[in-house]
Amino acid sequence: MPTYRDEAVVLRTHKLGEADRIVTMLSRQHGKIRAVAKGVRRTASKFGARLEPMMVADVQCYVGRSLDIIQQAESLGSYGAEIADDYASYTAGSAMIETADKITDDDGSLQQYLLLVGALRSLSRREHHPSLTLDSYLLRSLSIAGWAPSFEDCAVTGAPGPHTYFVAQLGGVVADEVAPPGAPRLDGDTLELLSALIEGRWEVAEAADERSRNQASGVIAAYTQFHLERSLRSLVHVDRSA
Repeated sequence: MPTYRDEAVVLRTHKLGEADRIVTMLSRQHGKIRAVAKGVRRTASKFGARLEPMMVADVQCYVGRSLDIIQQAESLGSYGAEIADDYASYTAGSAMIETADKITDDDGSLQQYLLLVGALRSLSRREHHPSLTLDSYLLRSLSIAGWAPSFEDCAVTGAPGPHTYFVAQLGGVVADEVAPPGAPRLDGDTLELLSALIEGRWEVAEAADERSRNQASGVIAAYTQFHLERSLRSLVHVDRSA
C-alpha cells in the first residue's frame, strides 16, 4: 500500500464504529485529508490526544479505497489542550478550525495551513485577546482566499477614501453615492481597528475600546459568512468579553 507523511492540523473528528474515528485534517502538502484512526477511542490507544481538534501532528498514512488510514501520529503542537483551558480561547479556536474547514477545498492551501497553525499557536500562548486573534485570522484567511475587504477606498468605484459605509456584499467600504439604503456606517476608530487586524498592527488593535471591537467583530462575522455562503455555528459561542 502506498504511504505518505505530512504535517497536519486536526479540524474535526467523527466516531466510527465502537473504537475508531474519522479525522479531518488540513495538511501542509497533501491538502485536506480524511483518514481513519483505528482504536483511537480506546484508553490504551497509541494516538492518545494527538488527533484531537486544534492539535498539530506529523502523521503517516497509507492510502485506502475511500478513506486513508493513519499509521503514526507524533505531536508537533499540543495547542488544543492549552486552548481548551480557557473558554474564550476555546471558542475562538473552534471558530478558526470551522472556518479553515469551510474555506479550503480538498486541494488545501499551504498559506491557509500556515496561517491557521500560527493563529492557534498565538491563541495557545495568550499573545493577544482571543477575540482579536480570531478576527485577525478571519480577515487574513478571507484575503488569502481572494476576498480581501477594502477598508479605505471604495470597493465599487475605487474612489479614494476614507469612506464610512460598509457593505459586505460589495466587498467593504463604499462611497456615499453607491451605498444602498440602510447600509451601516463605521466610525473612524472601527475602521482603524479593522485595518490593524488585517495588517497585524497589534499595538493599535489592543488599544481599541470595547465599542470599536464589538462593531469590528460584527462586520467581520457578516463579511465572513457572506463569502462562505453559510453560517458558522461556532461564531455564536465566541466569548467577546474584554
